[in-house]
Amino acid sequence: MKDYLNNLPKEIRDLIYLAGEVAEETKVYAYLVGGIVRDLILGIPNLDLDIVIQGDGLMFAAELARRLQAKLTTHPRFGTATLMTPKKIKLDIATCRSEIYPEPASLPVVSPGAIKEDLARRDFTINALAIDLHLHNFGSLVDFYQGRRDLKAGLIRILHDLSFIDDPTRIIRAVRLEQRLKFRIEPHSLRLLKQAADAGMLRRVSPHRIRDEIALMLKESCALECILRMQKLVGFNFIHQKLKLRKVNLRYLAAIKSQIDWFKGGFPRYGTLDIWLMYFIGLLSSLNNFQINQVCKRFGLRREEIKKVVSYSTLSLKMISRLSKRKMSASQIYQNLEALSPEVILLIKAKHRNRFLSRNIQEFFRRCTGIRTYILGGDLTRLGLKPSSDYKKILTRLLYLQLDGQINSRQEALEWVKKWLLPS
Repeated sequence: MKDYLNNLPKEIRDLIYLAGEVAEETKVYAYLVGGIVRDLILGIPNLDLDIVIQGDGLMFAAELARRLQAKLTTHPRFGTATLMTPKKIKLDIATCRSEIYPEPASLPVVSPGAIKEDLARRDFTINALAIDLHLHNFGSLVDFYQGRRDLKAGLIRILHDLSFIDDPTRIIRAVRLEQRLKFRIEPHSLRLLKQAADAGMLRRVSPHRIRDEIALMLKESCALECILRMQKLVGFNFIHQKLKLRKVNLRYLAAIKSQIDWFKGGFPRYGTLDIWLMYFIGLLSSLNNFQINQVCKRFGLRREEIKKVVSYSTLSLKMISRLSKRKMSASQIYQNLEALSPEVILLIKAKHRNRFLSRNIQEFFRRCTGIRTYILGGDLTRLGLKPSSDYKKILTRLLYLQLDGQINSRQEALEWVKKWLLPS
């Protein structure tokens, strides 16, 4: 595995070697674990650094932080720590532990353990790999559960038969990893996944944990593929009992993906979209507004997320009709859309397949977003206007004239104010 480690960026590689030295000095055993080991073997970029310590993890973390002059955050109750180096490299450190699930779908009870026990609590064999960082064995692969074999075969395999019962969120995780890596869920694991889903295990998990797993899935570039696979295997009634994805809903989700791709390609500097929420709203499209509000409340969505959900679910048909007109001025388009988030606007474009609406929305993104008036409130003051609520009315009117091409420079804006608003 040394050759794999040598493919990492130098600053990451140096940090890992230093971790091995500090482990030797503090008389603990350190292991690089998690997705980074899997992705190193697969040749996929991954800089999420996780180290587990067999021994005193907090003592190790403190010494490594001192050597790196890194910011250290510790959680003594859980035996974990996070380091942030001066170069903004993040490293998570945990003490090896074993775990027992007192009942299905509950949070586990953890206790100190050895590396084999720590890896045994992982979700899938391909995630139960580690790299030994102890200097005498540095770079050796630790593979108790044939994870490398499954990586080679392209299989997602659970470590024991109660895995999906103990933690049903692994159902969602299995689909996400399967689609991301283009693997397949191993047949026995697939049977157990379906059995757990049919037994309603996902409905027994904390809604907040389900929300977090769904969000991770819908943030993937293969989000649509994940949705289709989930629909085929288990459905989505664990989100709401009335939620059923029909063909029209699936077409809508595919249209959402197209709009996301279109927006990313055409407006790369615009900013990041809340992509997971767009897909989530698409998932909820078979529900009525009352049911959608139930889901938002149950899943504990953030205020800004709820605002987007509500603004979309309460859109009026009149507004859609206005946006579907053949002829709309830029200022009219702006007045209809400026209060909406880009996510909601793209959802409108995905749902309503009207070429005039589509053209008007494209016009909004090309011409209207981020536009500023040529003059500001300070200019109005210098022209002799006293500060008042009229400022907003004047600047809004100027913006509309600017959008419609009737004012094309700062000088023209100043002349317009002088001509029409200043007392003679």
